[in-house]
Amino acid sequence: MAERFDRIWHNARLATMRGDRADLGEIEQGVIAARGGRIVYAGTQSDFPVNADAVERIDCGGRWITPGLVDCHTHLVFGGNRAHEFELRLKGASYEEIARAGGGIVSTVAATRSATEAELVAGALPRLDALIGEGATTVEIKSGYGLNVETEMRQLAAARSLGRLREVTIRTSFLGAHALPPEANGDKDRYIDLVCNEMLPAVAKAGLADAVDGFMEGIAFSGEQTARVFAAARALGLPVKLHADQLSNLGGAALAAQFSALSADHLEHTDEAGAVAMAKAGTVAVLLPGAFYFIRETQKPPVELFRSHGVNMALATDCNPGSSPLTSLLLAMNMGATLFRMTVAECLAGVTREGARALGVLAETGTLEAGKCCDLAIWDIERPAELVYRIGFNPLHSRVWRGQ
Repeated sequence: MAERFDRIWHNARLATMRGDRADLGEIEQGVIAARGGRIVYAGTQSDFPVNADAVERIDCGGRWITPGLVDCHTHLVFGGNRAHEFELRLKGASYEEIARAGGGIVSTVAATRSATEAELVAGALPRLDALIGEGATTVEIKSGYGLNVETEMRQLAAARSLGRLREVTIRTSFLGAHALPPEANGDKDRYIDLVCNEMLPAVAKAGLADAVDGFMEGIAFSGEQTARVFAAARALGLPVKLHADQLSNLGGAALAAQFSALSADHLEHTDEAGAVAMAKAGTVAVLLPGAFYFIRETQKPPVELFRSHGVNMALATDCNPGSSPLTSLLLAMNMGATLFRMTVAECLAGVTREGARALGVLAETGTLEAGKCCDLAIWDIERPAELVYRIGFNPLHSRVWRGQ
């Protein structure tokens, strides 16, 4: 009896992303078959059963199929915007100067605290739709603009709601250790007590977070304070990730590796010791060229160090109101190539396989192979390099999430 599938995509070219760093795992005459929302077969036409049956057959007309894209670092849920600060930066103010003057993250906190969950969802939907419209099937969303128990949980609940309103996988990260709220009166240690003893347990009990994040920087929290948050997360069984070495080298990459973090993100100032530690721990380097570009940084992340030590590199939008109001993974790839000199293969892996690895979901998505969720992006392109090369052009033909 012929094997029966829900859907078969044929006459396709596949970039399976199953290869090594320099290899897209390309298959010229490819077929994907799915059943129950999972890939059952992804390979050559010649190895596929000739008598296979399906409820629906889709002729891809020679188009390319990649895994659905993964945006592994966003702050998609927030109130207000920071266009005024953008104007200030154009006049010469630095990101750090604006933050120290009461702008930056704290200004978004005020707008987010005053927003209802419904308002947060409504504000985030257009940003999420922009990502989905370019082939994203998995998106990570952080909290961090509440800085109190109630609003942090409201942000995370809004993020979970987005996953019910759209056909997309949402992963959430609790980022209570993002900045110091005004009511803390400068007492960072006391605020970290609140994060560890009240916020984190409440978030974990409600099942609102898939991971715990932090911001280790001079304008944020020290290594010792970050380590306390990570220890509390580990005690609750939650994996960690870290905004590390963005504006200075405080050893964030090494600290993230010490806690076997899923990822360390930004990393412009990471040194060789940090890269070595990340490689040993399997911590993914998440590069965020949108923030580098938007705040006009000059120190680039050490891509060559990451390559030489075998650190896996992901790319993400870092969509946020202050330093990267970016909702395009396609543009993030172009920036990764032009600004950071990443290769086409590194960029494409960065928004598929390595993005999934950075979220701890590589067993579920990020490559085209049997057993994984049938998350696909089908492109009107002649070669995969077009996805990295073009600027402001979206060649997505169709998007598949969980086989639909």
